[in-house]
Amino acid sequence: METLPVPYTKCVSLPVGSFVKIKGTFVMPFNMNPELQVDFHTKTEINTHIAFHFRVLCDRYVAMNSRQGENWDEEVRTSVISFENGQPFELGILVLSKEYQVTVNGRQCYTFPHRLDPASVKMIRVWRDVSLTSVTVI
Repeated sequence: METLPVPYTKCVSLPVGSFVKIKGTFVMPFNMNPELQVDFHTKTEINTHIAFHFRVLCDRYVAMNSRQGENWDEEVRTSVISFENGQPFELGILVLSKEYQVTVNGRQCYTFPHRLDPASVKMIRVWRDVSLTSVTVI
Protein backbone atom coordinates (compact mmCIF):
# COMPACT_ATOMS: atom_id res chain seq x y z
CA MET A 1 0.00 0.00 0.00
CA GLU A 2 1.26 3.46 -0.90
CA THR A 3 2.07 5.83 1.95
CA LEU A 4 1.76 9.60 2.24
CA PRO A 5 4.69 11.92 2.99
CA VAL A 6 5.18 12.85 6.66
CA PRO A 7 4.77 15.60 7.71
CA TYR A 8 1.57 15.60 5.68
CA THR A 9 -0.41 18.78 5.04
CA LYS A 10 -3.80 19.19 3.39
CA CYS A 11 -5.78 22.36 2.68
CA VAL A 12 -9.29 21.95 4.05
CA SER A 13 -12.52 23.56 5.11
CA LEU A 14 -14.04 22.20 8.34
CA PRO A 15 -17.60 23.39 8.92
CA VAL A 16 -19.66 21.75 11.68
CA GLY A 17 -20.45 18.19 10.61
CA SER A 18 -17.06 17.60 8.97
CA PHE A 19 -15.24 14.36 9.73
CA VAL A 20 -11.48 13.94 9.38
CA LYS A 21 -10.28 10.34 9.00
CA ILE A 22 -6.57 9.55 9.37
CA LYS A 23 -5.27 6.00 8.76
CA GLY A 24 -1.75 4.91 9.59
CA THR A 25 0.62 3.06 11.87
CA PHE A 26 3.33 4.09 14.29
CA VAL A 27 6.78 3.51 12.80
CA MET A 28 8.28 2.08 16.00
CA PRO A 29 7.11 0.10 19.03
CA PHE A 30 5.57 2.02 21.93
CA ASN A 31 8.56 1.31 24.20
CA MET A 32 10.58 3.58 21.86
CA ASN A 33 8.19 6.47 22.64
CA PRO A 34 6.69 7.23 19.21
CA GLU A 35 4.43 10.26 18.82
CA LEU A 36 1.54 11.30 16.59
CA GLN A 37 0.54 14.93 16.15
CA VAL A 38 -2.43 16.44 14.31
CA ASP A 39 -2.81 20.21 14.04
CA PHE A 40 -5.73 22.17 12.58
CA HIS A 41 -4.19 25.47 11.37
CA THR A 42 -6.20 28.63 10.65
CA LYS A 43 -4.01 29.49 7.63
CA THR A 44 -2.06 27.46 5.09
CA GLU A 45 1.27 28.02 6.86
CA ILE A 46 2.45 26.12 9.94
CA ASN A 47 3.33 29.18 12.06
CA THR A 48 -0.30 30.23 12.51
CA HIS A 49 -3.09 29.83 15.05
CA ILE A 50 -3.96 26.21 15.79
CA ALA A 51 -7.66 25.64 16.46
CA PHE A 52 -7.06 22.03 17.54
CA HIS A 53 -3.80 20.33 18.53
CA PHE A 54 -3.92 16.58 19.19
CA ARG A 55 -0.70 14.86 20.27
CA VAL A 56 -0.20 11.25 21.32
CA LEU A 57 2.89 10.34 23.34
CA CYS A 58 2.42 6.57 23.30
CA ASP A 59 4.28 5.82 26.49
CA ARG A 60 2.76 8.64 28.55
CA TYR A 61 -0.38 10.56 27.58
CA VAL A 62 -2.60 12.24 25.00
CA ALA A 63 -2.53 16.06 24.95
CA MET A 64 -5.03 18.45 23.35
CA ASN A 65 -4.68 22.20 23.09
CA SER A 66 -5.01 25.29 20.91
CA ARG A 67 -2.57 28.07 20.05
CA GLN A 68 -3.15 31.73 19.30
CA GLY A 69 -0.07 33.32 17.78
CA GLU A 70 2.87 31.92 19.69
CA ASN A 71 0.85 31.43 22.90
CA TRP A 72 -0.44 28.00 23.79
CA ASP A 73 -3.66 27.83 25.80
CA GLU A 74 -4.25 25.47 28.73
CA GLU A 75 -3.38 21.90 27.76
CA VAL A 76 -5.84 19.08 28.39
CA ARG A 77 -4.15 15.74 29.13
CA THR A 78 -5.35 12.22 29.64
CA SER A 79 -3.37 9.09 30.46
CA VAL A 80 -5.84 6.99 28.45
CA ILE A 81 -3.99 5.81 25.33
CA SER A 82 -6.49 4.19 22.96
CA PHE A 83 -3.94 3.15 20.32
CA GLU A 84 -2.57 -0.41 20.18
CA ASN A 85 1.13 -1.19 19.98
CA GLY A 86 2.08 -2.49 16.53
CA GLN A 87 -1.43 -2.15 15.09
CA PRO A 88 -2.71 0.16 12.36
CA PHE A 89 -5.00 2.92 13.58
CA GLU A 90 -7.94 4.89 12.26
CA LEU A 91 -8.16 8.27 13.97
CA GLY A 92 -11.42 10.15 13.45
CA ILE A 93 -12.13 13.75 14.38
CA LEU A 94 -15.74 14.90 14.14
CA VAL A 95 -16.44 18.65 14.17
CA LEU A 96 -19.51 19.24 16.35
CA SER A 97 -21.11 22.60 17.18
CA LYS A 98 -19.35 22.97 20.55
CA GLU A 99 -16.43 20.51 20.43
CA TYR A 100 -14.25 18.10 18.53
CA GLN A 101 -15.07 14.45 19.16
CA VAL A 102 -12.14 12.09 18.64
CA THR A 103 -12.47 8.38 17.87
CA VAL A 104 -9.77 5.73 17.65
CA ASN A 105 -10.63 2.63 15.62
CA GLY A 106 -14.32 3.56 15.72
CA ARG A 107 -14.49 4.07 19.49
CA GLN A 108 -15.18 7.55 20.93
CA CYS A 109 -12.25 8.37 23.21
CA TYR A 110 -11.71 12.10 23.64
CA THR A 111 -13.49 15.46 23.34
CA PHE A 112 -12.10 18.98 23.18
CA PRO A 113 -14.18 22.19 23.31
CA HIS A 114 -13.77 24.76 20.53
CA ARG A 115 -11.55 27.66 21.52
CA LEU A 116 -11.25 29.00 17.97
CA ASP A 117 -14.01 28.76 15.36
CA PRO A 118 -13.58 25.46 13.47
CA ALA A 119 -14.75 27.26 10.31
CA SER A 120 -11.46 29.21 10.49
CA VAL A 121 -9.41 26.03 9.87
CA LYS A 122 -7.64 26.09 6.50
CA MET A 123 -5.03 23.31 6.81
CA ILE A 124 -4.47 19.99 8.56
CA ARG A 125 -0.95 18.85 9.40
CA VAL A 126 -0.25 15.27 10.50
CA TRP A 127 3.27 14.37 11.58
CA ARG A 128 5.81 12.82 13.94
CA ASP A 129 6.52 9.05 14.15
CA VAL A 130 3.83 7.66 11.87
CA SER A 131 3.38 6.13 8.46
CA LEU A 132 0.16 7.37 6.84
CA THR A 133 -1.99 5.56 4.30
CA SER A 134 -4.80 8.12 4.01
CA VAL A 135 -6.11 11.46 5.30
CA THR A 136 -9.63 12.26 4.17
CA VAL A 137 -12.21 14.92 5.03
CA ILE A 138 -15.90 14.04 4.68
